[in-house]
Amino acid sequence: MTHTVTDGVATVVISNPAKRNAMTAAMWRALPELLDALAADPAVRVLVLTGDGETFCAGADIASLREPGPSPRELAVLAEEALAAFPRPTLAAVRGHCAGGGCQLAAACDLRFAEEGALFAVPPARLGVVYPPSAVRRLVALTGPSTAKYLLFSGEPVDTARALRTGLVDEVLPPGGLAGRVAAFTAVLTRRSLLTQTAAKEFVAGDVPPGRAAYWERQAREQAEPGGDTAEGVAAFLERRTPRFTWTGPGD
Repeated sequence: MTHTVTDGVATVVISNPAKRNAMTAAMWRALPELLDALAADPAVRVLVLTGDGETFCAGADIASLREPGPSPRELAVLAEEALAAFPRPTLAAVRGHCAGGGCQLAAACDLRFAEEGALFAVPPARLGVVYPPSAVRRLVALTGPSTAKYLLFSGEPVDTARALRTGLVDEVLPPGGLAGRVAAFTAVLTRRSLLTQTAAKEFVAGDVPPGRAAYWERQAREQAEPGGDTAEGVAAFLERRTPRFTWTGPGD
């Protein structure tokens, strides 16, 4: 697992090329720690998850199923939840195979862009493995019950056309076009209001606790005052200029 931070975009690369970037137990353990560190970095505005080379992630390293300690399933859930909870926008950039735990990680991102030729599969039925409830819920939320059942019952892969049609991915790019599109889109995200993005991410995730709801109501009032992001956004729109947003993150 490697990462870089450039112009506000953190790029995390799943790297185990000898096994098509399958996730080992050590890689599952490392991901939440890395995400915590990136979440604490104020320079990070967007996170991109991708795979080394021409494969996103072939899932869990099957050899690790026999290792002592927490099961890969348990470790995958912890990594998935850490990724879903990342406080800023996340995007999975998918080439080649995106299977099992790889599909689990991609689904935990906010958005998924894929290159034509990518294949998505959820193969636990081939192994007699119970897919985690959290991963099933996210899959259903993206694709609906019917496609989720197709993937879970059969373990058969779906191509990018079907993935796009069913909501598993948000954009499909022609061969060679993924990196440029991801770079252009993440540059857009870094220029937008982090206030809007962070609040929207919490609201989309589900019920907002009363304390957090009160916090966002307070932010809405404060940011409408002079110097706040809302006031700046409106002023920039009326003055036909690029807004200079300054809100850096939620409080407690």
